[in-house]
Amino acid sequence: MPMNGAVHPRFHPAGFDGALRTALDDVRAGRWRSTSELLRNCRTWGVRTSRSQVLAAAVVAAQGDAVEAWLQEEPSADALMMRARVRVQQALGAHRAGKRGVGLLADRARAACFEAARYGPADPVPWVCLVALAQLDWPEEGRRRPEHRAQPPEGMLPFGPWVLLHEADKRDPGSREAWHRMIQALRAYGVNVRDVARWICSWAPDGSPLLLLPLYLQAEHYAKERARGALTPLYWTTDLISHSAWRALEGWFWCADRTSWSAQDLGHLAQALFSTGLYAEAAPVFEVIGPFVTPEPWKYIAEAPDLWLEQFERARDKCLAAATGDTRYAARRR
Repeated sequence: MPMNGAVHPRFHPAGFDGALRTALDDVRAGRWRSTSELLRNCRTWGVRTSRSQVLAAAVVAAQGDAVEAWLQEEPSADALMMRARVRVQQALGAHRAGKRGVGLLADRARAACFEAARYGPADPVPWVCLVALAQLDWPEEGRRRPEHRAQPPEGMLPFGPWVLLHEADKRDPGSREAWHRMIQALRAYGVNVRDVARWICSWAPDGSPLLLLPLYLQAEHYAKERARGALTPLYWTTDLISHSAWRALEGWFWCADRTSWSAQDLGHLAQALFSTGLYAEAAPVFEVIGPFVTPEPWKYIAEAPDLWLEQFERARDKCLAAATGDTRYAARRR
């Protein structure tokens, strides 16, 4: 990002993925051919996973029928995968909104996932979707679906949808979304997921986005504690949070394939470094973010959630000032 602050941040669900932008515009308008082409030309499973997630969210938000039209005109494994994606998104959205009939939506989505898995046996996305649906099961272990209370890979870990995660992970080892969804499911079951995140970081290799999982949990925990008025001014100054931020910076930011970076991952790293006072270390992360900011995690630490962009800009300017020694950046936001 230019150090003169000329780039204005904005949120776009496609983030750095320029090809995804066109497909998003089309699918919102009910057109599916650019989505079909986009999914055929994903260079990694991770790209396919993230693109399909964003596209499905756009279809649901627009209340569109592009995917159903695609299935009718040119049925394919990609179209079946996208139908599973859309149905999972609908079920999760209904659950978050507290609507009735979530169980029926989840069953319909689960059937679509298994159908997509049969037609695309190498594709991790249907299995990622099944892990996502696991969070809609009963929190009580004895009432959960059998595949959601499987034996963990290590004795100290909780029971959970490990079998489904294994299917996703063996197709796309270290799948970012699959492990995030696993954390969501375990949290829905009342598990202390911070312990699970620490276990994941103990074996995640350098360059893996899984090294950022603790930063997500810390930001979300901060938001919850803040909402109930139980925060202390020293929340971000603990050794645990500082260690997590350093580990993500050194093990992920400086090692990862830059074409695989998620704008939201970068945002969580920048926020953690800023909040722990590592301003100069955060500056290169802000430079990479450029204009592609995401509301999370900035809305968690802003004075009010709708002031998240102002919070991002203040943090960015302070960190750039620390890196350059130019106090004009900090002064501009006073």
